[in-house]
Amino acid sequence: MKNKIKLFPVEKFDSISEMLAQAEAQVPDKIAFKYKNGEKDENDEPVIISVTYSEFINTTRAIGTALYERGFHGGAHVACIGENSYNWICVFLSTLAGDNVFVPIDKELPLAEMLNVLRRSGSSVVFCTEKYEKIINENKEQLPDIKLTVRTDNSEFTDLIAEGDAALKNGCKGYLESRTPENELKYLVYTSGTTGTSKGVMLSEKNIISCVISGLQVQTIYDVGLSLLPYHHTYEAVCSLLVSLHHHTTICINDSVRAVLQNFRLFKPTHIFIVPALAEMFYKRIWRNVEEQGKVKQLKKYIRISNGLRKVGIDARPLFFESIQKNFGGRLCQIASGGAPIRPEVSKFFDDIGMPIFNAYGITECSPGVAVNRLDNLTYNTVGYPIPCVEIRIDNPDESGNGEICVKGDNVMLGYYNDPQRTAEVLHDGWFRTGDYGNLNDKGQLSITGRKKNIIVLKNGKNIYPEEIEDYIMIIPYVNEVVVYATRDKEGNQNGLCAEAFVDQKKVEEMGITDVAKQFKADVFEALKELPVYKQINSVVIRDTEFEKNSSRKIKRTLVGNK
Repeated sequence: MKNKIKLFPVEKFDSISEMLAQAEAQVPDKIAFKYKNGEKDENDEPVIISVTYSEFINTTRAIGTALYERGFHGGAHVACIGENSYNWICVFLSTLAGDNVFVPIDKELPLAEMLNVLRRSGSSVVFCTEKYEKIINENKEQLPDIKLTVRTDNSEFTDLIAEGDAALKNGCKGYLESRTPENELKYLVYTSGTTGTSKGVMLSEKNIISCVISGLQVQTIYDVGLSLLPYHHTYEAVCSLLVSLHHHTTICINDSVRAVLQNFRLFKPTHIFIVPALAEMFYKRIWRNVEEQGKVKQLKKYIRISNGLRKVGIDARPLFFESIQKNFGGRLCQIASGGAPIRPEVSKFFDDIGMPIFNAYGITECSPGVAVNRLDNLTYNTVGYPIPCVEIRIDNPDESGNGEICVKGDNVMLGYYNDPQRTAEVLHDGWFRTGDYGNLNDKGQLSITGRKKNIIVLKNGKNIYPEEIEDYIMIIPYVNEVVVYATRDKEGNQNGLCAEAFVDQKKVEEMGITDVAKQFKADVFEALKELPVYKQINSVVIRDTEFEKNSSRKIKRTLVGNK
């Protein structure tokens, strides 16, 4: 099913190098990036470095030229490991604009898996920070393909740029004239997984470009973005960085999770890209601050009045919620969230206070965009319409219309690297089987029900999507995280449901709760009372620590319960 929404005009391009050339011609002196250099000025304020589009593009060309002249071209695999940084972005765009393959590495991977990915990826060049250079040097025997390691946090990086600049001045044009065919491997992204099981998603330049153009056709991008998510994630790299660059946005780089609120106030972004875990964190933090100030009733009153005024065409949200908005810089117009659905309650709240979240859905294998809401068709319980380059179908729907989401379009991956068997399992006649379950409403909007691998099939044959039940439980104010899983009988059959939660101890104490497990069980019963009997929770567990998560802040569900 294709979308029928009005599309925004977008300047087309056929390659990443052409995209950069357009920016160089149109906005050479505009600020492309802002970031802190780690120093303080005379007023004890962070020193901000600003880089123009022309300066940035010249740097990417210098890096690419230096590598080309050293013999790394024609499809060499270039890996990058480390914290988010301007230098990471330079390596990323330099590689995409030439004829090599970019391989982002998750720095949070366990050592064995990191080495495994580096080895399986066939990377011959690695850009990294000091910590990871040491790891590579200590494990050289496991990484025979690596011929060059470049530090991005010392003079090695600037020396490489200078080397490339000199080569360009001497007339070396090999890099500038190089290009990967649009349907060949350009971007090799390894999905999360335990050692030996992660998959290398092969994306072409055509895949990436189709997602960038489609993204800009359906979403509004404003002038200043704050880049928050890890750059090894396709969502941040493509939907945030590349989309923003083609829109000629100023991208401000967040230097750490602990500095997020400081950077909101410092950079004053107009838009951000986040994942549901961050949305939940912001949501709970706002309400916690409001409660500490004794202003819960006041905030709820303002929301009611504001929503009433909006119905007659008056938007008073900047006035009513100015103090909250200031914590996010005071200029935040919209929040894009992808990766998984956001609870409708959270989406509605941010819209109520004048910082609307438009929920989107994507998966790495789709470069990653699949469906998106936008401000003029905002819904709280769907992830919106398919993006323009995408078709969606629901396979084997049940009586409620839920089935596996399948995607077809120019953004769908080439396959899994050196893994034809797993490629054949998910790609059929151009259709990609996502492994996610959902449904399409009569308007063509997509809703996500849950992951295929998470579905619980009870002994009585009933199918349960644990994510649905978890959304209900998350309404309980002291619950920070929850996972619902099946309990099993002696024969191993799934015969009931357990809710395991990590709670906010401070909130528990404030509410005067003495027996947390007993209270949690009672509150869960109340939260789920409208659901069918087979979806009710039979037992509860209160845990002492957060659930273990991957680098995208998704809970590792396979490590929970008696699976």
